[in-house]
Amino acid sequence: MSYDTENIFAKILRDEIPSVRVYEDDHTVALMDIMPRVDGHVLVIPKTPARNILDATPQQLATCMETVQKVSLAAKEAFNAEGITLQQFNEAVGGQEIFHLHFHILPRHEGVKPRPPASEMAKPEVLQEHAAKIRAVLEK
Repeated sequence: MSYDTENIFAKILRDEIPSVRVYEDDHTVALMDIMPRVDGHVLVIPKTPARNILDATPQQLATCMETVQKVSLAAKEAFNAEGITLQQFNEAVGGQEIFHLHFHILPRHEGVKPRPPASEMAKPEVLQEHAAKIRAVLEK
């Protein structure tokens, strides 16, 4: 299957849709998930087209993983989490819903279950607050 240039992440990268960005470099963007499963739920995407890991280049994967690690460490600290769940889905049967490579970073706490997927849209001010907490750690 080919890459759809009209997917939501492609539109975010073109600034056609607003997002709450946490981190950005030449190759990747980290942004708050608008339907977070936990507080501090962040997505990492490459700036270049890739449907998923099945068609991504090794360079896209490497730069994404560098950002995933950096943002995971910051989110863990910002939310005083005990661990991180990292999720990545490939093709519809594999659970992928948006066909642009993306990684989910979920700060986790003992005994706290994530909310169901796509259960509730977060208020913009809450996303801004959570992003600010993560940015503050990244800027240290």
